[in-house]
Amino acid sequence: MTSKITGTGNYIPSETITNLFFDKHIFMSEDGSLLKEDNASITSKLQKITGIEERRYAAGNQVTSDLGLIAAQAAIEDSGIDPETLDYIIFAHNFGDVRSGTVQSDTVPSLAARVKHLLKIKNNFCVAYDVLFGCPGWIEGVIQAHAFIRSGIARKCLVIGAETLSRVVDIHDRDSMIYADGAGAVVLESSEDGAGILSHLSASHTFKEKDYLYFGKSYNNESCPDTRYIKMDGRKIYEFALVHVPEAMKQCLDKSGYSIDQLNKIIIHQANEKMDEAIVQRFYQLYGTSAPADIMPMVINKLGNSSVATIPSLLTMILKEELENHEIKEGDIVLFASVGAGMNINAIVYKF
Repeated sequence: MTSKITGTGNYIPSETITNLFFDKHIFMSEDGSLLKEDNASITSKLQKITGIEERRYAAGNQVTSDLGLIAAQAAIEDSGIDPETLDYIIFAHNFGDVRSGTVQSDTVPSLAARVKHLLKIKNNFCVAYDVLFGCPGWIEGVIQAHAFIRSGIARKCLVIGAETLSRVVDIHDRDSMIYADGAGAVVLESSEDGAGILSHLSASHTFKEKDYLYFGKSYNNESCPDTRYIKMDGRKIYEFALVHVPEAMKQCLDKSGYSIDQLNKIIIHQANEKMDEAIVQRFYQLYGTSAPADIMPMVINKLGNSSVATIPSLLTMILKEELENHEIKEGDIVLFASVGAGMNINAIVYKF
């Protein structure tokens, strides 16, 4: 017995933020000095490296749990299940509900509990909890749901990934341009028809890598020193990812019993287009071959990096035939992979 996806849903906010949005920003270095480049050069360089032309931000009256609810409702409808039959609701995020115009994170009660309440589920034995695992949080939630189903203590699980990173960025840090908002969700059910999760792998690199992504003060020294924002050491993350993510992907694929030439699609966390392309090429090099041109769909150019939401959002778009030149057919073998704060890495090999 394994677990398989029986429903998918996503929510892509309607507010489109192009690179021109940052034209008047005052970007600074970590020491508080102004960057020497003009903003047009800064955004052009960002687009060349990350591929991001635009991103989506949530509406002012929305918080992360609102986005997650919409994606969850779509996944439940797609699966055709009765929400009362859910055994678990697992909500992956990193910063909780942060209301527009504020900097305070609200995580009590859990976002999963809020979604369960809004879904009007009366079943007290539907357990709702959150997962904080960096950008790989949604995949980790799926792995946990899979473990519950394999153990026999659950038959149906809802796994949500949602984030409003636009609420936790330092506007004086050029890295703030990468981040976006969004949500995605899936329903997982027990399966014995051969389709579903074939293998999975998770790892946490914390000995030297713990603070590659962290919460730090604004680069503007005149800002409140007690307010913290998402920060990253981009160079160290890039170097770390290119070494460790391909190795993890290979271990996961090898555990599945399938070969590299049987792989139909790689759905990777939309973090940085250049980095993701390098990861996939290095993964194929471990097998002594090159990556096919159409193996990895990318939407970061239009949606930005919405952390835990990128993979379930992209999966939904492919299955709903909303992404040109990409499809997933019955019997296809798909490798999911992610890397993020922690530094955490995980992967799943899945047969549709």
